[in-house]
Amino acid sequence: MQVHRAHVYRLYPTPQQLTLLARTAGVVRLVYNLALEQRRTWGGRPYRGGRSRNFGSKGLSGELSALRREVDWIGAVSQTAQNQALIDLDRAFANFFEGRARFPTPRKKGVHDSFRHVGREVAVRRLNGKWSEVRIPKIGWVRYRDTRPLRERSDGAVEIRSATVRLGPDGAWQVSIALRCEVAARPLPARAVGVDRGVAIPFALSDGSVWRLPETVARRERLVSRLQRKLARRTRGSQRYRLLRSRIAKLRGSNARARKHLAHVLTTHLARTFGLVAIEDLRILNMTRSAAGTVEEPGRNVAAKSGLNRAILNVGWHQFELLLSYKLEETGGVMVKVPARNTSRECAECGHVDEGSRKNQATFVCTACGNAANADHNAAINIVNRALRGDEARQRRNAPLLDGEGNALAPDEPSTPSGTTGVNSPNGPPEIHLSSGGGRC
Repeated sequence: MQVHRAHVYRLYPTPQQLTLLARTAGVVRLVYNLALEQRRTWGGRPYRGGRSRNFGSKGLSGELSALRREVDWIGAVSQTAQNQALIDLDRAFANFFEGRARFPTPRKKGVHDSFRHVGREVAVRRLNGKWSEVRIPKIGWVRYRDTRPLRERSDGAVEIRSATVRLGPDGAWQVSIALRCEVAARPLPARAVGVDRGVAIPFALSDGSVWRLPETVARRERLVSRLQRKLARRTRGSQRYRLLRSRIAKLRGSNARARKHLAHVLTTHLARTFGLVAIEDLRILNMTRSAAGTVEEPGRNVAAKSGLNRAILNVGWHQFELLLSYKLEETGGVMVKVPARNTSRECAECGHVDEGSRKNQATFVCTACGNAANADHNAAINIVNRALRGDEARQRRNAPLLDGEGNALAPDEPSTPSGTTGVNSPNGPPEIHLSSGGGRC
């Protein structure tokens, strides 16, 4: 099976290449904003003879060529990257007219600076066991840290579809290399698991394991809060303001990488170990909406709701869901979404639903049968049981909830993935601690 995947690497350019990267990103941003301004000003107006004018990427490519001949510093930048900016604008307007996004806005300097090249103009060569180079048009060969090999097709060749170069908020340049590669079919594991997503415990599995973020994430969040208060007292645009803002961006980048690392390790373990993974059908966008309200109808408990929104976004529920979906697609597994109603109030033993059974965040004691369990573990068992009963709210792929021999999938026993260690906690299920250097997935 052929799939499209992208590998992200950090670039280590020379001082001269840093200047060229910033110049290319600036010119691409200018071309995008000029094309957007033309479409906002002249779009829909008749042209000569009453004919409508094409302001799409094909219609503006001729004007871009004329602009490159007139302005030397625009012509010095790769034309392919500028044409890709026009294609990005076409996609932005298509998303707007189809109701998937808002009306396109101008790009700003320092906010998601990036540019893209097509695969035929990009080449990669390996230097040694740690370093490789990527050839970027009009910039040259730029070194990057080779943290993982590029995935190949069935014939052993690496097919590069595109390469996107972007500037991170911490000031580091990255390249995302999109590939078309081959994925070998694997037998479907006849094992099922439920995943309960929370705030205090990010991910609790029905097999009894618990996955948490490192403690350094919370410490960095507290440090960021203090630095933001200090930043508010600095003069905007001053040297001390820029240095402090850069420090905050680096701390946030570290937390983002920690969240993504946990999501990658967990989703890889789930995709390789289980044939069915059940999760709750959560409307994360609605759950993280502001409670401020309006002037006429102000909201209640705004500060508490803001803290809850921040905690939900800090865990990365949606990122986990996206990674899990494509990894299960590769392994032939199934992701099932079940209704989230009463999963934390229902007893996994007798099925009795009572709000009073949830004593606190960590404890569940059924008021009917007396079953005592960890609340998150109990919810995860309810999630996988609903999936096996066929109570899914939305199924990602049309695959039967059976193994290769036609037998029904059943919840699995506790397991510990490679590269991790299970620790039995007296107050709940075993926790998973990531080992250093793991998570290459």
